[in-house]
Amino acid sequence: MTNSPPPPVEEVVPVPESWTDVTEWLAWFWNLRVIRIGDADVMVSQIAVTFVLLVVGIWLASWISRRVRRRLMSSEVLDVSAATAVEKLLFYVLVVVIVMLALQTLQVPIGMFAFFGGAIAIGVGFGAQSIFNNFISGLILMFDRPIRLGDTVEVSGNYGRIAAIGARCTRLRRFDGVDVLVPNSSLIENDVINWTLADTRVRQAVHVGVAYGSDVRRAADLMMQAAAEHPEVLKEEGRVPQVIFEEFGDNALELDLYFWLELSELVNMRIIRSAIRFRIDELFREAGISIAFPQRDVHLDTAKPLEIRMLP
Repeated sequence: MTNSPPPPVEEVVPVPESWTDVTEWLAWFWNLRVIRIGDADVMVSQIAVTFVLLVVGIWLASWISRRVRRRLMSSEVLDVSAATAVEKLLFYVLVVVIVMLALQTLQVPIGMFAFFGGAIAIGVGFGAQSIFNNFISGLILMFDRPIRLGDTVEVSGNYGRIAAIGARCTRLRRFDGVDVLVPNSSLIENDVINWTLADTRVRQAVHVGVAYGSDVRRAADLMMQAAAEHPEVLKEEGRVPQVIFEEFGDNALELDLYFWLELSELVNMRIIRSAIRFRIDELFREAGISIAFPQRDVHLDTAKPLEIRMLP
């Protein structure tokens, strides 16, 4: 059996005979068939309209979702994190609708989605598990809200505030000005310290060891004074600074100063702890209280007296 040649491609609009008539050439190119999907012809005009529809539609989807978020925040119906979650979900839904309309403009049959769905499933199974996992984790973060925008968190040794929660990763703004991109799946699967999840007030501690023989009560009073003088330390009932005499250490009498802070955009706990340590050192120097340092007694066990020589 011999293979018959394929039928010739039929043009929707015949090729213009004149090379000088620009209008006829534009009309021919506009109605030129690019590809045939099933029984439908895909023209250049359909591709151009689809491209414009996608660009304008995605821009409108972004604009509408942003307006909805601002309206929800201004009306105080939802907080910043919940409004951002609604914004992103609405954007994804609108993009899906726009893509469906664009495919309908191209006259792509619905049966093609089964093929593309299978291809996507194979891609997820072989190489896109991480992307899909991060996307689902991002939706969980936005709706379950274990981490919200503006929260002070500590992730894998990185300490800072949540600046943005995206579809693939979360942007952590450290206090040294560095942005750290953390995969969303890491925030779901690993331990994360959220300092401001339920309350923005956190307790901090400063450890001090004074030398044996020092007046411990006087040292405790000076440590309380150093905390009380700092403007960021809370003094309200139930959260006043206090000093705990922890134990008799090997080299020092160990004292712990506990105090509470109200976390905000301008509060850095490390800087506050450092300022309190500076003040404690000044007060101890004025009062003659020594901060202890490691000391060791060395005992030599010898069978005979040691020989000592005086060298010039």
